Amino acid sequence: MSGRLRVTALTGGRHVPSARFRVEQLAPALARDGVDLDVRHARISSFPPASRPLRPFWLAATLAARLPDIAATRRGQVTLLQREFVSTLATLERFTARPRVLDVDDAIWLNRGDGGFARRLAREVDLVVAGNAYLAEWFGAWCGRVEILPTAIDTDRFRPGLRGPVRPRAIGWTGSSANFPYLLLWADALRAVLAAVPDVRVLVCADRRPPLDALPADRWQWVPWTPDVEVPFLQSLDIGLMPLADTPWARGKCSYKMLQYLACGVPAVVSPVGMNNEVLAQAPVGIGAAGADEAAAAIIGLLADPARSAAFGQAGRALVERGYAVDVIAPRLGAILRDVAGSSS
Repeated sequence: MSGRLRVTALTGGRHVPSARFRVEQLAPALARDGVDLDVRHARISSFPPASRPLRPFWLAATLAARLPDIAATRRGQVTLLQREFVSTLATLERFTARPRVLDVDDAIWLNRGDGGFARRLAREVDLVVAGNAYLAEWFGAWCGRVEILPTAIDTDRFRPGLRGPVRPRAIGWTGSSANFPYLLLWADALRAVLAAVPDVRVLVCADRRPPLDALPADRWQWVPWTPDVEVPFLQSLDIGLMPLADTPWARGKCSYKMLQYLACGVPAVVSPVGMNNEVLAQAPVGIGAAGADEAAAAIIGLLADPARSAAFGQAGRALVERGYAVDVIAPRLGAILRDVAGSSS
């Protein structure tokens, strides 16, 4: 399909990570390729309030607030749905204009019962864009067209930083407090590393203080997350950590934390689960550790071998530039959207 393509993208909210990284950050690069995104963020959270009595009112307000966005899809040539309008429910998505594309970066079908709402969404769209192969396989059973598209990294923003000749060494983790249970899987590993390597610290960048009080107070630090702090924090690390439990939900994760480390030239020690395994297989960028003991050994080994650590970091940066950068992913998404528009015209 030639000429400029108008795409109406409906997301779960301006500050939702998947909206930021899988839609909004791609808009400028897409525009350069002739694909204009009209990004319309949800005005009310797609996640229900904690108070059950309030939920019927929240649901009605959330759906009412989406009606102007649904109407706006009639002015575009493709509708891009970034996940479902309301968490764990299929609601008004079928009233958006076709062709309709669903973008998913989590195993959302696990959030409710047998995943019936996700199957319904998949049947009601013309194509699913999945963040990794695990998600693509599941959605492929319910939608005739599925494309795998990793979450893009802004390599102009996430890049290696300048490091002074003398600074404390640091291993670290970044993420939301909802994922602290994964971090705590390696609590014993962190204690072992601190005991074995006297000059290293543990740093955690998150929205809340992590429950790591079992670690020596002078050997770890919580860095409150903000957009301005995010990149300098990553650049300050010697090793980035991404522990996961080997569960269906974790297999659906798109390794974004790992890719952020690599983009900043930081080697990664990760659980070899889901897409993490795929990234490890693409280049020598870090070490897969299948438990706390393996994680401690991997971290201690990398701290003792700066040359190997630096080589992992350089390979990681090159891998992200080659396969995960915005300027790589955006043209692929643009081609997918053009193909969908052309197929339905």
